[in-house]
Amino acid sequence: MINQLVKSIRAKEAPIVVGLDPNLNFVPEFIKTKAFKEAGETLEGAALAFKEYNKGIIDAVADLIPAVKPQIAMYEQLGIPGLEVFKWTCEYAQEKGLVVIGDIKRGDIGSTSEMYAVGHIGKTKIGANSIAAFNEDIVTVNPYLGSDGVLPFVKVCEAEKKGIFVLVKTSNPSSGEFQDRLIDGRALYELVAEKVNEWGASTIDPETGYSEVGAVVGATYPEQGKILRKLMPKAYILVPGYGAQGGKGADLVHFFNEDGLGAIVNSSRGIIAAYKQEAYAKCGEEGYAEASRLAVLDMKEDLKQALVK
Repeated sequence: MINQLVKSIRAKEAPIVVGLDPNLNFVPEFIKTKAFKEAGETLEGAALAFKEYNKGIIDAVADLIPAVKPQIAMYEQLGIPGLEVFKWTCEYAQEKGLVVIGDIKRGDIGSTSEMYAVGHIGKTKIGANSIAAFNEDIVTVNPYLGSDGVLPFVKVCEAEKKGIFVLVKTSNPSSGEFQDRLIDGRALYELVAEKVNEWGASTIDPETGYSEVGAVVGATYPEQGKILRKLMPKAYILVPGYGAQGGKGADLVHFFNEDGLGAIVNSSRGIIAAYKQEAYAKCGEEGYAEASRLAVLDMKEDLKQALVK
């Protein structure tokens, strides 16, 4: 899957992933009105609104970006109707030629991790059939349980030609409570980075030179990003925290390798709720999707400074 992602990044000249994290506060009133008229102010109605909202954004930006990243919690809040829209969103994005990064942050003991991996990037054996459930292309993985929690995902990656991004240094303010702790004089996130290299050693794509086991490193910590880029030369880095959380293109220079590759930067509400920003207010609610497109174009321009060394 890393091969497909790298090719798409090159073709579109945009190391950008759009986080499809719908929130009823972001969904334009005209979409909610229509959905609630059809299904009421219910979980089903909200899910219907999310579906229409996501479709508009995907249609508007699919030709500009290589990937989208739906955050499963935004859909789980709506129960089964929400999960149905999560699955639909993944499938629709793939139909549009996009790589789907399922932001699920799973990680558990071996047998449970295996089922998470099978459910999201693998296939379930049912009699004579092998059936994919959610079928994302790449998922995010929490390494807190160690190799027991990660290796089942790696096994499925190898079998299905899929990928994972392991949480290494996250963008949230309190990430340092654990991730920055020193162990034998080294930050914990550095030790996790070394394990990322180990876990991904068997999955390096011969064409791109990158591993199917990548890392999540927040844009809000550029100095740590510089260290981690050197520690994980073969790992692609998923960079959250751009835009709404404070990260900007100038901060991201060291997240990329000399080949201009090696990182893909996420923006969620900065794009999907762009119409609420002063810069794109002229689009109005009806033009929310066009505002998202303009925000992607502006982000692409901003990131150029990170790609020129």
